[in-house]
Amino acid sequence: MNKLIPELVLSMKHYSKEALAKDVVSGIIVAIIALPLSIALALASGVSPEQGLYTAIIGGFVIAATGGSKFQIAGPTAAFATIVAGIVARNGMQGLAVATVLAGLILIVMGLLRMGSMIKYIPTTITAGFTAGIAVTILIGQLKDFLGLTFAHSPIETIDKIKEVWFSLPTWNPLAFFIGIIALIILIFWPRINKKIPASLIAVIVTASLVHLFKLPVNTIGNLYTISSAPPTFHLPHFSFNIVYEVLPDAFTIAILAAIESLLSAVVADEMTGQVHNSNMELVGQGLGNTASALFGGIPATGAIARTAANIKNGGRTPVAGMVQSIILLLVLVLLMPYAALIPMPCIAAILFQVAYNMSGWKAVVKTIKTSPKSDIAVLITTFLLTVIFDLVVAILVGMTLACLLFMKRMAEVSNFKEWDYYIEDSEDENGRYMIVPDRVRVYEFIGPLFFGAADKIPHIDQQTNTSVIIIRMKGVPALDSTALNGLSLFIQECHHLGISVIFSHVNEQPFSVFKKAGMLDLIGEDSFQPNIEAALQYANQIKNK
Repeated sequence: MNKLIPELVLSMKHYSKEALAKDVVSGIIVAIIALPLSIALALASGVSPEQGLYTAIIGGFVIAATGGSKFQIAGPTAAFATIVAGIVARNGMQGLAVATVLAGLILIVMGLLRMGSMIKYIPTTITAGFTAGIAVTILIGQLKDFLGLTFAHSPIETIDKIKEVWFSLPTWNPLAFFIGIIALIILIFWPRINKKIPASLIAVIVTASLVHLFKLPVNTIGNLYTISSAPPTFHLPHFSFNIVYEVLPDAFTIAILAAIESLLSAVVADEMTGQVHNSNMELVGQGLGNTASALFGGIPATGAIARTAANIKNGGRTPVAGMVQSIILLLVLVLLMPYAALIPMPCIAAILFQVAYNMSGWKAVVKTIKTSPKSDIAVLITTFLLTVIFDLVVAILVGMTLACLLFMKRMAEVSNFKEWDYYIEDSEDENGRYMIVPDRVRVYEFIGPLFFGAADKIPHIDQQTNTSVIIIRMKGVPALDSTALNGLSLFIQECHHLGISVIFSHVNEQPFSVFKKAGMLDLIGEDSFQPNIEAALQYANQIKNK
């Protein structure tokens, strides 16, 4: 599990003709699903239609061949649409290529450093928040084509797009809206009729036929873009200090989002199949795939949950299925791409509406709001709003900061300090036996992690005390940081100044290692660290009488 070996290599050890047949069938079906989605997501990202296919062909093939999941299907995804569109608007295609290559290198380094498990440290409230936010931005971005509006400007920010939609309503094209509605109806109801043929493919064929046969004044891909059926070719982007400096934040955004999306997709695949993916190898594969995609004219790629699930449901069992998908898409690009010019833009918008709905996870959002603590709700809503109003970078940074602060506040609240009540019935050891606390001995007990957020709970000593020994019981302290260590050191100094001995009872492994590294054992002596409260009380009774 810890070795960086591509899943393809492991799968080939026991590969068979039966497995190949299943992978080929599944790869063909997934390619049919990916075809309209790749084109639609490319357009939503502000790039040409064929670049979406380049991404699925090159990025999808390399990720399948070098990744750590048997079932992962990679390509362009909705999560990247607004990010890519922003990078292209600010820095052009060269900037996007450089950012994607850098993101690929970052992902490779993350995998080599065994950071695959880091995904679990990102709260689900943040992923749910920014995913729902991305869904909303995609939906808003497609209103123009769905309604057939004519914009006077080409806004980039979501809020500006809303304003432009409002001011452009008089240019509404009823026929474009009609085509969009037909596409939506097909997308919603076709799966109830036939689940084997993708609804998006049927929507494309039906709406393209209507627009072409009846000569409807509705924009198609061919009206707005020059369609190329040329296969992807190698192109090394121009690297310079200025452009790297400009796009480096975008590269980190792409890398982090690619890691989150791909590993979530791999986890879903594991849950569906009972298999276990190699998260570190998956990150390396994602890095190699994104780098290759950028070098061959594509955009960022990552694991696509819906296409991965379709691969599993249709019998795909090894990475060969993902590679077959890429080969089929290459054939479609070379042989059939000119026909993509006939696809109406309202149909593309309808497909992206459905993508946005499916990725929004609105049920999970509603459940979180109904059942979660207020702090989690605040993180989710904040991340969502910042994604829509600003961008994903701001949303993740602020969301993570807020989540960490609220978590620390919660931990500080559960961290507790108390002094024992000195009555026989209130003092018992780990085995439930009552103990007598010797005269002039006080017992302080800490419960919960002792870190900077709870360090202020460390007490100060009354200058008029008649105490000879203080026992600090730390059975309930799982962790200790340097701030709390400093607070305890000051407490010990206060005690020594007043001639009071300090004994620690039941110090757990992590706090003990901190004490040892800080030289605390040398300062107060190893005997001052007792294994349990009973031993600590006995030792206190000995030293107070000296």
